[in-house]
Amino acid sequence: MRDVAVIGVGMNKWGELWEKSLRDIFVEAALLAMDDASVDHIDSLYVGSMTPGLFIGQEHLGSLLADYLGQCPIPAARVESACASGGLAVRMGWMDVALGVSDIVLVGGVEKMLDVDGGAATYALATAADQEWECYNGATFPGLYAMIANAYQAKHNIPFDKFRKQLAQVAVKNHANGLLNPNAQFQSKVTPEQVMTSTMVADPLRLLDCSPITDGAAAAILCPLEMARAKFKKHSPVVIAASGAATDTLSLAHREDIAYLKATEVAAQHAYKMANMKPADIDFAEVHDCFTIAEICVIEALGFFEVGKGGDATLEGATALDGAKPINSSGGLKSKGHPVGATGVAQVVEVAHQLRGEAGKRQLQKARIGLTQNMGGSGGSTVVHIFKAV
Repeated sequence: MRDVAVIGVGMNKWGELWEKSLRDIFVEAALLAMDDASVDHIDSLYVGSMTPGLFIGQEHLGSLLADYLGQCPIPAARVESACASGGLAVRMGWMDVALGVSDIVLVGGVEKMLDVDGGAATYALATAADQEWECYNGATFPGLYAMIANAYQAKHNIPFDKFRKQLAQVAVKNHANGLLNPNAQFQSKVTPEQVMTSTMVADPLRLLDCSPITDGAAAAILCPLEMARAKFKKHSPVVIAASGAATDTLSLAHREDIAYLKATEVAAQHAYKMANMKPADIDFAEVHDCFTIAEICVIEALGFFEVGKGGDATLEGATALDGAKPINSSGGLKSKGHPVGATGVAQVVEVAHQLRGEAGKRQLQKARIGLTQNMGGSGGSTVVHIFKAV
């Protein structure tokens, strides 16, 4: 297998993009990535998108987006794994280059979520849960993650007031990071009190514990490391050191422990083994904080902190920009936004900027090895990548 490098990344401003269509925002991000890499063509295209058919009534994105990017007749395909669609698109592109099928691959993610009302968006997102066991009985994702939160608190016997502060600190930290990201949907500081008194959504999760509905796209250009060193010298290449993926039961009811993200642990272990690394080797990470409890569970499943202690680590500042293990320097899904199919690719954009020393005011002091973790639904699928600067 060939070593694979990220040679270009692109992302547009996320938020309520009423004036732009899905094809517009995807092409905008893709052209930014191609310009960043100094390439004028691609050999193949993988685009992550969870459910464009329900959000905008459009399927067959591979053909559509290759056309509007001016790259027909290349092979192009949409990749779907719920909210992990972007991460899986990156994995497909990495495999394509590593196996020698293509030399220059564009991996992207896009979702246009705000062209429908809140009820329709809730329905579309709920298709990533178990329709018979969960959705038929009225469960939505805030409710499912509230179940995870309540199970986690009970399992680890955490006093509610302390647990509530742990959750709030995830939001406070990520909004503080998002303030430094010009592409973030929300660039506003929040206090623990604001989080803990915001509108109740699904007890114990409040409005400011939840990621938003977002329009947005992100893209990255991949090629063999040898080619990056020989032809594409605009930036120091960022190598994809490992890719891991795993699944769990779709419904929470069928899991052995709903307070632990087993698929994330398994995907991470595959990645660590491939990269010949361990959790302590990772300098920083972009993780899937669709809800504040998700970030706490993820950083434990990745092996960064002892199980049951992720909330304490967050409260103590270990996951802040100047902490021992910075998490979501981009602002995460909570502040940067969560156009579901694009999230996994946007994580790669942030890691590339950090490893290239181009993250501006949020630049980390130590950024040589970064990790991304992108998951679908309530943890039914997870993709983990490890990147290193060379």
